[in-house]
Amino acid sequence: MSGSTAADRLADPGEVRAHLIAAARAETAISYSELLGQLGYAFSRPKMRALCAVLGTVDAEAGARGEPELAVLVVRASDGLPGQGWWVAGGAEQQGHTGRWDGPEARLLV
Repeated sequence: MSGSTAADRLADPGEVRAHLIAAARAETAISYSELLGQLGYAFSRPKMRALCAVLGTVDAEAGARGEPELAVLVVRASDGLPGQGWWVAGGAEQQGHTGRWDGPEARLLV
């Protein structure tokens, strides 16, 4: 990676991927705040947005390798579902979901 974007400066996608693989192996989701904390940051909206950009990179690289997406494991603390970025960036659409981003249908998808 060139390190030229804010996402690259927040965290290395490989490091974020390692945290997500650990969450997947533990069969648990991780909140944005928890993941930022593991990366050495306090939660803030700008840091969360930068993390979302890194998550997009992680999923794009996984897709290129034929691996499953991992960003879906990063969730809002309030309801345990992925944030808006995952829903609008195509994660839900790739699964054929066009409904709401919250509630029982969204939870079933995730």
